[in-house]
Amino acid sequence: MKSLSELEQMKKKAKSDMAARSIAGRKIIVGMGTSGIASGARDIMTAIINDLHKREISDVTVLLSGFLGNPELEPIVEVIDTDGHKTVYTHVDQLTAKAIVADHIVNGNVCSDAVQLSGDTKQTC
Repeated sequence: MKSLSELEQMKKKAKSDMAARSIAGRKIIVGMGTSGIASGARDIMTAIINDLHKREISDVTVLLSGFLGNPELEPIVEVIDTDGHKTVYTHVDQLTAKAIVADHIVNGNVCSDAVQLSGDTKQTC
């Protein structure tokens, strides 16, 4: 570093890099710890991604995480809405994964049959 202006440029670049890492919008997080994978989380993630692609939904980010909680509740899927509200779905199978996309993502209705923790349940899938 040779000058204060170089330091400012480094600061701007670092801020830009950090902003690029933050993910805005709706998110679907699939628990892919060892117990999640053993319970079929890979297939669940694939079903969610395929259904989003089939419906041409591009404003939802699908992320994978490590262990999300109780292994007896796997596979676990979290949906985080644009307002930050988190809904946790447990014992997710492929039909529930498709219902999460169809009802929660497309229509904004929480699929209460598979919800472990949710603030405001609007409608059953």
